[in-house]
Amino acid sequence: MVMKAELVFIPMPRLGHFVSMAQLAKLLLDLHPNLSITVLIMKLIPDAELDAHVHSLTATRIKFIHLPSPETHKDLSPANFITNLVQTHVPLVKQAATNIVHYSTSVLDSPRFAGFLSVPSYVFYASGAAFLGFQFYALGLHDEQNVNIFELKDSDTEFTIPSYLNPVSSKLFPTVMLKPESLPMMNTLARGLRKAKGIMINTFWELESHAISSLSEGSAPPVYPVGPILNLESESEVHQSSDIMKWLDEQPPGASKGSFKGDQVKEIACALEQSGHRFLWSLRQPPDPSKDPMASPTDYDDGSEVLPEGFLDRTHGIGKIIGWAPQLAILGHPAIGWFVSHCGWNSTLESIWFGVPIAAWPIYAEQQLNAFKSVRELGLAVEIKMDYRRDGIGSDEIEIVSAKTIEKGIRSMMEEGSDVRKRVKEMSEKSRKALMNGGSSHSTTRRLVDDVMNNMFTKSYEV
Repeated sequence: MVMKAELVFIPMPRLGHFVSMAQLAKLLLDLHPNLSITVLIMKLIPDAELDAHVHSLTATRIKFIHLPSPETHKDLSPANFITNLVQTHVPLVKQAATNIVHYSTSVLDSPRFAGFLSVPSYVFYASGAAFLGFQFYALGLHDEQNVNIFELKDSDTEFTIPSYLNPVSSKLFPTVMLKPESLPMMNTLARGLRKAKGIMINTFWELESHAISSLSEGSAPPVYPVGPILNLESESEVHQSSDIMKWLDEQPPGASKGSFKGDQVKEIACALEQSGHRFLWSLRQPPDPSKDPMASPTDYDDGSEVLPEGFLDRTHGIGKIIGWAPQLAILGHPAIGWFVSHCGWNSTLESIWFGVPIAAWPIYAEQQLNAFKSVRELGLAVEIKMDYRRDGIGSDEIEIVSAKTIEKGIRSMMEEGSDVRKRVKEMSEKSRKALMNGGSSHSTTRRLVDDVMNNMFTKSYEV
């Protein structure tokens, strides 16, 4: 009798996390015919893009179970809401898993589920290996040295963190860890990660060999670099006839994306105009945090209302202003020479895949540390402002980056472009080879599947 196994995926209910995990699910299914996968979907808020992506996967071997949203989340902070969501759904998760399989394991993007379920739990980590090392380091500071990172929010202290080659300034630590109300949540997440049976990381050996080695030498669970996990199909054909792509087709090879309020938009516009370089600008308005702090940016009805007077006329033919951007399709176009990026990990991997250097302008989350790694450690990016924070730590005022600073970063792109571009092209080739048969990530993923199957069939787990 052929034994079959089921993986239960519990992704964080945000599109960026869900898309990566869905791609991982398809990859695992391709590697082993006796695997099947069920994804449990939780909703923080109504999300049409997430719904559309789930619908696009209904013809695959992936099954979906939609879990109802808690009704009590409206008055909770994001951190407390996640806790509430986890506690609410644990019984439903157990029931769903019991109905699905006898032998099962969970592949968790939300490590707060680890320990709640009586099955072996693997984590899919959507950020890089270096940042995972930072999370463990920060937890050690708190638990072993009684140091609270939020006490460093006004300092410029440098730390020697094993997963980074160079000392890291506290100015680059994630904002969520510099607030006393959210640091306990982050420490709890890190403790959950330590309890996992294994951690799959969306990275590859050639990009983060030092960080991966440091994790393997420490007390972390086994780590599996399985990336880059990218959703390359979504941009393949649908945008090719769009006005954006037609405009790019008219540009010479090697010819620039977040959301900002009006004052910052004007500084960016002035810098672009003064630089004289061609640009494609995805101009979007930030959501109103008082209405929904988890909402996504939206397109302007009329972008000219936030731009300097006459800007569109003066840059006609040189630049193009758009709303939402088909990022992968744009990055893959030969006219794109640079990418002004907030340095989210997915965007970083996408830029590397297409061989497009980054001009780093991080905003929130772990983006400052991603920028540090890309600029200082890997030489795959140049800096616009690496320690920028939009959430105004220690102040009610949001910093405005001047046109002069932005223009300096743009000019630095062009001056340093040849060396950085060469390194990015080389890393792009390595990223693609990592996923090929026999490549570093392909081999690691095969080993992971073997580990999971062996674990399932050597012991019976009650769910």
